[in-house]
Amino acid sequence: MELITQAPRGTEDILPGQSEKWQTVESVARNEAEKNGFSEIRTPVFEHTELFLRSVGETTDVVQKEMYTFKDKGNRSITLRPEGTAGAVRAFLEHGLLSAGMPQKFYYLTSCYRYEKAQKGRLREFHQFGIEMFGSNSPLSDAEVIGVGYSVLQRLGIDGISLAINSIGCPTCRAAYTKALKEYFSARKGELCETCLSRLERNPMRILDCKEKECQEIAANAPKILDFLCEDCQKHFDGVKHALEAMGISYTIDPSIVRGLDYYTNTVFEFLYKGMAICAGGRYNGLVEEMGGTPTPALGFGMGLERVILAMEEQKVEFPPKKRCDLFLASLGDAAREKSFLLAQKCKESGLYAEFDEIGRGLKAQMKYADKIGARFSLVLGDNEIESGRVMIKNMANGEKTEVSLGDEFLKEFCVLENS
Repeated sequence: MELITQAPRGTEDILPGQSEKWQTVESVARNEAEKNGFSEIRTPVFEHTELFLRSVGETTDVVQKEMYTFKDKGNRSITLRPEGTAGAVRAFLEHGLLSAGMPQKFYYLTSCYRYEKAQKGRLREFHQFGIEMFGSNSPLSDAEVIGVGYSVLQRLGIDGISLAINSIGCPTCRAAYTKALKEYFSARKGELCETCLSRLERNPMRILDCKEKECQEIAANAPKILDFLCEDCQKHFDGVKHALEAMGISYTIDPSIVRGLDYYTNTVFEFLYKGMAICAGGRYNGLVEEMGGTPTPALGFGMGLERVILAMEEQKVEFPPKKRCDLFLASLGDAAREKSFLLAQKCKESGLYAEFDEIGRGLKAQMKYADKIGARFSLVLGDNEIESGRVMIKNMANGEKTEVSLGDEFLKEFCVLENS
């Protein structure tokens, strides 16, 4: 039994010292999205279960095995979001953005929930940076979306990232492919897992995404979708490849990529790190219509932030240092502590990071705390300093001391000292 003083299995606390790493990644992601014209969207953490059944697909592992679904007090079936696209499409339709100028571009930084086996780089509560674009069917838009993911990973300094792409075609060419798959897997029914047997009639493409070793071995020799692309889909895929080459983005073609969600069409892609998908996405041209809108081309990706940070830590990528305390104000006595509190507030109002003794420790313990938080400067305030209106500020790095005023000139004199 898990203790209430422990986080649930598959979740993690992000503590000070680690949260600064997240802020760095999120800042780069926001900046890259916004300079490409994507605006932030925030959707609810839970949605009606039907949303994910219709979008993600009833034959997917996500729906069949991994969703957190429950009945609310109104007996409605509710699901914690397992991914970000469905909620973005729902918001796009609900708020009438179909009638807005196209393309519509969104990004989000969000938490998602899947009941999976918790392991390194794969949690039950995980976080994504995602982008979604509605309204463009151009292969240049595919390249633009892929380029956003590429630029984020490049700017974060992660080496060893590879891009794999594929096309899974449109409903027209997929019909012939689905027939070929059904014939191939039907001849090997006895070797398929129970889940894949149920997929065989409804959606044999999902067998290609099975995690079971035996099914993966069978799927390795299955027909390839690239052999079944219609003329339009082949032309679109050729356009994506040409645009990526023009952008200087290297890629490999991997016919085994089908992505684990049913809404994908045409281009699908994965950025891989040590065989692990760190960012993945593609087109979903039929999803808006499936959810009640008019036919609207769309595409996007999700980037796993836990996996990004894991890769950065493994490669010892340098994160910006944690902001250090500019000034610690030690005090002796109640009057001095109140004075140090007011001085600290003045410093904060001017944009400085200042701390004072809030606990009532002895001077030695206060200075030990100043060292622990990495204070750049410190001062000791007592009755004598208050009476004289002057105080010595100590540079914690070299021990040098400089006398400054406690009056109106305090901030000005300290800033001169700090910048010297």
